[in-house]
Amino acid sequence: MQLSAKNRWHLYVPKLFTVLSQGYSPTDFGKDAVAGLTVAIVALPLAMALAIASGTTPDKGLITAIVAGFLISAFGGSRFQIGGPTGAFVVVVFNIIAQHGYEGLVAATLLAGIMLIGAGLLGLGTVIKYMPQPVVTGFTSGIALIIFSSQIKDFFGLTMDKVPADFIPKWIAYAAHWQGFSPVTLAVAAGSLALIILMRRFSPKLPAFLFAVVGGSLAVWAFNVPTDTIGSRFGGIPDMLPMPAIPHMTFVGLKGLLPSAFTIAFLAGIESLLSAVVADGMTGRRHRSNCELVAQGIANCASAFFGGMPATGAVARTATNIRSGARSPIAGMMHAGFLLGFMYFLAPLARYVPLASLAAVLIMVAWNMSEIERFRHLMRAPRGDRLVLLSTFGLTALVDLTLAIEVGVVMAAMLFMYRMSEAVEIETSARLVDEDIDDFRRTRAHDDKYDLRRNLPKGVEVFQFHGPFFFGAVSQLSDVMERTDGQPRVYILDLKDVPLIDASGASALDEFVGRCRRHGTTVILSGLKDQPHKIVRQMELHQRRDNIKLADDFPAALAMAKELVGVKAT
Repeated sequence: MQLSAKNRWHLYVPKLFTVLSQGYSPTDFGKDAVAGLTVAIVALPLAMALAIASGTTPDKGLITAIVAGFLISAFGGSRFQIGGPTGAFVVVVFNIIAQHGYEGLVAATLLAGIMLIGAGLLGLGTVIKYMPQPVVTGFTSGIALIIFSSQIKDFFGLTMDKVPADFIPKWIAYAAHWQGFSPVTLAVAAGSLALIILMRRFSPKLPAFLFAVVGGSLAVWAFNVPTDTIGSRFGGIPDMLPMPAIPHMTFVGLKGLLPSAFTIAFLAGIESLLSAVVADGMTGRRHRSNCELVAQGIANCASAFFGGMPATGAVARTATNIRSGARSPIAGMMHAGFLLGFMYFLAPLARYVPLASLAAVLIMVAWNMSEIERFRHLMRAPRGDRLVLLSTFGLTALVDLTLAIEVGVVMAAMLFMYRMSEAVEIETSARLVDEDIDDFRRTRAHDDKYDLRRNLPKGVEVFQFHGPFFFGAVSQLSDVMERTDGQPRVYILDLKDVPLIDASGASALDEFVGRCRRHGTTVILSGLKDQPHKIVRQMELHQRRDNIKLADDFPAALAMAKELVGVKAT
């Protein structure tokens, strides 16, 4: 149902306004303060590490986390979103600085912010969510590999004047300088990485990144370890935010920065909405996607005015915010305030932080971004989806990020068109062979009998899907739970009119079934045709989840549901 222009305004109301208008108690403030402090402790080492990996100074990461993080929470369409610099931007920022200098990055960030505001106002927030899963996974896995590669020098303490930007030349240079590695630097890095891994396994609630950085700093200070630190390489960090200023831009310069600005805007849009969807899944809330894009745009413009980096929603920090008991966007705003306090009081100590410990932090970030399990899962998808995944991954790591996205999306679109044409041929062939119209009408009448919702027992909900279940239609599943009162014991998904399902559709279905499992709800897939049934079996959805069942048709699914809720079949 299309909303009129008059009724669309509420789609841009920040969640902060909604929360405050519904009532905000001192208890809520206390919960938000604890969550904000927890996230700030996690974000402190990450912000500095990501800035260094991006080819700039650590204070730029802190400025971005403070300024953009505050505004993303204040104006955003998600209650729990935490914004700041993320690993997705590392490669983009590094390349922009190498080609256009830091002033070029600031100008590109401002342009990207304007693009994001425009995208939100044009209602493109729902469109961005249609990005095919193989493209997203291949892209993020490729970035993870690049981030890992960029940290080898600091992790091993290699004596190199300059590290090549491209993937293959970078590893050739590492091999040429391998004998000059520093055993003490390697010991600091390996110790920091081991501490992160052990804490994540045995004390997951504690901020492992901060403990690793603090532990590495104490070791370097106490034993006077000869290794690079923030102080030796960058001279420390300032203890206050700079004054805002309008970036210097020329028409010729802006023209050259447009592709980079588009890449920043695209990444910010994708990652922020992905983070918001994850937050929705953890809390049962619903974000406002277009409002979120506008907030991301405002935050990136402000970050540029303060000389910061690009920012977006951070999945890991958002999840930490939720697990720490956050109640509202005020937690994200307080996280930015705490970071500002850390910057003011702890700036003199930052000079002792070893770059080897920050390299260990980023290697763990790269591991988390790699999505190895999802990558393996998609490698069981049909051949076309695997080709999209591997092509996007290879182009991201070896060639260019923008080209990887463009090629991945075009390949996914061509694959979809091929599948649609194949599905139409199958349907046409069936009609040519079977022209028994009376039998067709009889079947429809038989189905319509079971479409009546009054035949559903209490605790059972049914939804019908029509057309291909591909990357442009998976958002329907996100709305399923919102259209029901409470959580039913059984969901029947009637898929008899679904001619095909692709890897993104299968992944969305798997996530939906997983959410239902956490609520104790069984999902019955009814009337699967040959291609969807093959994908469900091939990607082992029925084996990965013990709360999913298959039924040949709707009457069989209804009988199965009645048995599950304890209603005798009539």
